[in-house]
Amino acid sequence: MIMLQRSKLTLFTRQGYTCGALLGAQNINAMLRDLSKPIRTVLRWQILATAAVMLVAGSLIGVHGAVSAALGGAVSIFSGFASAVVATLGKADSAGEVLLFALGAEAVKIGLIVILLWLVLATYRDVVVLAFLGTFTATVLIFTMAFFVRDA
Repeated sequence: MIMLQRSKLTLFTRQGYTCGALLGAQNINAMLRDLSKPIRTVLRWQILATAAVMLVAGSLIGVHGAVSAALGGAVSIFSGFASAVVATLGKADSAGEVLLFALGAEAVKIGLIVILLWLVLATYRDVVVLAFLGTFTATVLIFTMAFFVRDA
């Protein structure tokens, strides 16, 4: 059981203002601080690649090309970030539990990708599909490079 410090507001409550489903909620930056160096590095690379494609698409296609490229990168960045947060929240004691947390993190990533791709394609009428899917594909491939970044 996790022991939480109680303030005057939560002195007489049973769980305080955090509960088991919100582990780490007492510190807003807990999840960001727990992300490993490879994940932080790859997220930075994804942001830089998205910005570069935005500039190119904006200059060649126009405003809608730049916005489409930004949205394509955002889908991958947000889903990768959510996957990394889910993975860091899991505290496994065995190899089986590590595998379950990794599969859960990937399920979150794939689910968010499907939802966000659908959301953008269904709502943004002027999407430039080449810029959108090209940036999305590039940033997804960049995320796989986390394997090659050293955690020193």
